[in-house]
Amino acid sequence: MKDRLPALTSFALLIALAGGTWWAAEYAQQAVPLDPPRRVTHEPDAWASDFVLLRTDIGGIPVNRLAGTHMQHFPDDDSYEVDHPVATGLRATNPVTIGTARTAVMDQGGARITLRGDAHLRRLADAERAELNLYSPELIILPDADRAYTDHPTLVEQGRSQMRGKGMQYDNSSRILTVESASQVDIAPNTLPQRETEPRAAQP
Repeated sequence: MKDRLPALTSFALLIALAGGTWWAAEYAQQAVPLDPPRRVTHEPDAWASDFVLLRTDIGGIPVNRLAGTHMQHFPDDDSYEVDHPVATGLRATNPVTIGTARTAVMDQGGARITLRGDAHLRRLADAERAELNLYSPELIILPDADRAYTDHPTLVEQGRSQMRGKGMQYDNSSRILTVESASQVDIAPNTLPQRETEPRAAQP
C-alpha cells in the first residue's frame, strides 16, 4: 500500500491540474469579451481621384481603358464606383469605342462596366462606316467580349439616320446592332445599306 501511495498521489495531482486548467480556460473565455465577427458592409476601403486603369492583352498591348474623376472600391462585392467615367475599347481588330456617363460601376473582376445616367456609347467612324452613337439611361459594357447591351429605351444615331427602341445589343466585333423593339426608324438615304432598316438586326 505504501508503494502505491506516491503513484495515487501523483495521479490525483494530475487530475486536479487538468481540472484546474479546464476551469481556467472556460473562465477566461467567459470573462474576456471576444470581438464579434466583422460586418461586411458596402463601405469603401480605397479611393482615387483623376485615375486611369488599363487592361492589356497577353502581349502587353492595351485593349481597354477606364478613366474617371473619382473612384471608390467596395470590398463586400469587389466593385468600383466611378464618377464621370470614360471607358475606351482599344482592340486593334475592332473599331474604337468610347463610353461615357455620369457614373459607372465596374465589377466581375473588370468584366462588366455599367454606365448610368446619360449613358453614351460612341463607335468611331472608319473607312467603311460612319460614326455610331448609342444613348440610353443605362448601358452595360462587356469589355472582354467588346459588346454592349441595355434593357432600357435607346436612341441609335448614325449620320442622319435614327432608330428609337427599347432593348439593344451591340457586338463591336461583328458590327451587328440589334434593337429588340423599335418604335421609330428614320433611315436617311445613302447613309445605311438597305438591310439596316430592319429594326431587330442592323449592321451599322
